[in-house]
Amino acid sequence: MPMKVKRCLLSGNMLSSLDDVYNELARQLSLPSYFGRNLDALWDVLSTDIKGPFEIVWQQAAASRQAMGKEYGRIIKVLRRLEKERDDFSLIVEQ
Repeated sequence: MPMKVKRCLLSGNMLSSLDDVYNELARQLSLPSYFGRNLDALWDVLSTDIKGPFEIVWQQAAASRQAMGKEYGRIIKVLRRLEKERDDFSLIVEQ
């Protein structure tokens, strides 16, 4: 029997900074207390500490991209790299 996929829903209308994204990921995925709140630390916890299968669905991503600027591209790059690294993770970006 396949395992249920843990889903993290990010509402782009509510996310305007990396801190906002870190807060939501920490809350919904129960990131460990030692999570360092930077992109390297995010990679570390998502690639090793979070049990799969899981997915991140980023809704209204265009709103986040506009509000976050370069930071949005940087976090998406990390999540896309994670998608290549783990076969039990997927990122769904909804405009």
